Amino acid sequence: MTCSDVVRVSLADYFRMVQTETQNLVAPLSPDQLWRKPYSYGNSIGNLILHLTGNLNYYIGAQIAGTGYIRHRDEEFTDGGKSKADLMRDFDLATEMVLSTIARQTDADWVSPYSAVNEPESEDRFTAVFRCAGHAYHHVGQMIYLQRELLKNQ
Repeated sequence: MTCSDVVRVSLADYFRMVQTETQNLVAPLSPDQLWRKPYSYGNSIGNLILHLTGNLNYYIGAQIAGTGYIRHRDEEFTDGGKSKADLMRDFDLATEMVLSTIARQTDADWVSPYSAVNEPESEDRFTAVFRCAGHAYHHVGQMIYLQRELLKNQ
């Protein structure tokens, strides 16, 4: 197994884990709970999923896979009208796009120059995908605490 193979397999496994964790956190929530903010600050789980979907579709989809996705980042934190099914479908589609993009990367692709709005730290594709993975799990951690708060009185 080459280094590139290890990178592809490891990143794909990580994004699948993020997807599964997110699905498991959302499963017991009602549509109301999905969009409820249990604290006077912060976001709802639904808004965090919109944010992750936008993040993956922009930084990996538009910038690496060439999907043409246009991000509306501010709406990720204000929109609350999607159904649970539509929200999770869009998140799953973004994750599947990430997985297929990762699978296509060669040694040369991983070190290809990368640039994107609000992402000056990523100078190559590997760093961009790696940072998206860390960003995703950061928000999964937030969702864990939000779900516990939302379900504690049930």
